[in-house]
Amino acid sequence: MNLLLKKTIAKQQTDIIVTGSKSETNRLLLLQSLFPNIRLENISKSDDSEVMLKVLETFKNNQTNTHHFDIHHAGTAMRFLTAYFSIQEGHETVLTGSQRMQERPIKILVDALRQLDVAIDYVNNEGFPPIRIKGKKITKNKVTLKADVSSQYVSALLLIAAKLENGLELHLEGEITSVPYLKMTLTLLDEIGIATSFKDNIISVKPKEIVQLDRSLVIESDWSSASYFYSIIALSNIGTEITLSSYKKSSLQGDAALATIYKEFGVETIFNVSNTITLKKVSVSKKETLNFDLNNSPDIAQTIAVTCFGLGISCDLYGLHTLKIKETDRLEALQIELTKLGASISVTNTSLHLKVSHQMNENCAIKTYQDHRMAMAFAPLALRINIIIEEAEVVSKSFPTFWEDLKTIGFSIENI
Repeated sequence: MNLLLKKTIAKQQTDIIVTGSKSETNRLLLLQSLFPNIRLENISKSDDSEVMLKVLETFKNNQTNTHHFDIHHAGTAMRFLTAYFSIQEGHETVLTGSQRMQERPIKILVDALRQLDVAIDYVNNEGFPPIRIKGKKITKNKVTLKADVSSQYVSALLLIAAKLENGLELHLEGEITSVPYLKMTLTLLDEIGIATSFKDNIISVKPKEIVQLDRSLVIESDWSSASYFYSIIALSNIGTEITLSSYKKSSLQGDAALATIYKEFGVETIFNVSNTITLKKVSVSKKETLNFDLNNSPDIAQTIAVTCFGLGISCDLYGLHTLKIKETDRLEALQIELTKLGASISVTNTSLHLKVSHQMNENCAIKTYQDHRMAMAFAPLALRINIIIEEAEVVSKSFPTFWEDLKTIGFSIENI
């Protein structure tokens, strides 16, 4: 499905409901499977979370000891489920995914689990899915891992740690990447009564057999999804407002940094008593160049780069090394698609550099590379030019109602 987004002006005021964070949901779904007494509200409706839920429910209801699951494009599910099936004693599980998923590395996590004596084999190519996991009772409790790897590898180990006979002591070597996502995992463990500690690059999790909670856990809405509305407000007229639900001022999500970052673009974030946030365009002195270290929030890099291009601002974005192994190579994809639009842009393996451009090409077809964030990050440019988004249905991976929500805001969208 290709969509034409016609040049438009956003409505002055709009209310949007954003479902639960995919990051929080997938962590809590796995914990709920390990500790069935956990009750959840505001679960993400993203494809990734739907896949995660379906696999866990199918496994629970399957009476056999051999399993084969295709998790499609869901990278979080691949990593978390690799750890999950490692502790399913007596079960053998094959995990596979899309062609792109079979190109995304899993070796770091597999090697870490092998330190715990888990038997995991590669079905085709060394270091990549599909993988065959033979679940077992784990008695070892020490793992060493480089600290600059994807936080999902670390979180995958932490999520199963309380179900290991002796818990887990995880030693991280070097400078830690994506600290907010690790703290999110640890905070969720603490919230359900699992004892953890994080000191001097050593994370410890104590074993726990049963979790008892007298309340449901309400999942905060997704800050990554909020980024596209921040971009829309940044590109809109003074006074334009969008209210989003439901968000917390003390968020566990690293992408909550949006509230600070987008002040530079004239976006004020108002935290309301009803756990909603209102984004409002205000007057701000325009800077020629902006510099951001996104080591703790790399998923908003695409949105920020496109916002800068739309506003005619140069930017230098750093801390982006994990973007090379996402749904696509996001740095390369950004360079190709922004160049189509007339941008002057260069990238390295860890950074992006955009120069001020006074040219913005109309009616360009933006390739999304099966990456939901490419589709959504470029959509706000319809406030400046006509733009075509290819394979627009890819947004269902994290935000199934995205295009309908844009129509609510006033965007004119046509199938072509």
